[in-house]
Amino acid sequence: MTPPLRTERLLIRDWSLDDVEAAYKIYGSSEVARWISTGAVDDVSAMRSVLEAWVEAQPNLVPPAGRWAVVRTEDGEVIGGLSLRLMPPFEEDFELNWQLRPDVWGQGYATEASRALIRWAFKQGLEEVFAVARAENKRAIATARRIGMEWVGETDKYYDGRRLQVFRCRPSDL
Repeated sequence: MTPPLRTERLLIRDWSLDDVEAAYKIYGSSEVARWISTGAVDDVSAMRSVLEAWVEAQPNLVPPAGRWAVVRTEDGEVIGGLSLRLMPPFEEDFELNWQLRPDVWGQGYATEASRALIRWAFKQGLEEVFAVARAENKRAIATARRIGMEWVGETDKYYDGRRLQVFRCRPSDL
């Protein structure tokens, strides 16, 4: 993504290998990992491997697909990550997902960053973006609604038969 996206409080930019410690605070957290299909990253070394793969893959992804770091501009700290990707198994629906460090939950960062990324994705020609969450993930469901996403039902088609709540956003929803 060029140039990086800026919001009132955030910078959304490509991941860098220098972000490994900050990324581990996010993806190594059990509070975050319980909601993502890949589970927790075990240690900093594993996080480095994951980050290397993300950094290497990013230039080859066709926009609007990608993975980005969310940086709080007031102190330059990486506080989260965002991604837009095609959902399995059919790879026809684009999924937005967000993960933030637990110590910054409840401050509106996920909503702010996600709205900016969705607006950018729509400018790239995307007509709709989806988010999925387990029914018990009340925080993710509330965030999807704050972003402006509409609940469109439940499905088990995306991730190994898990029953998920599905939310959709179209340009007119923002």
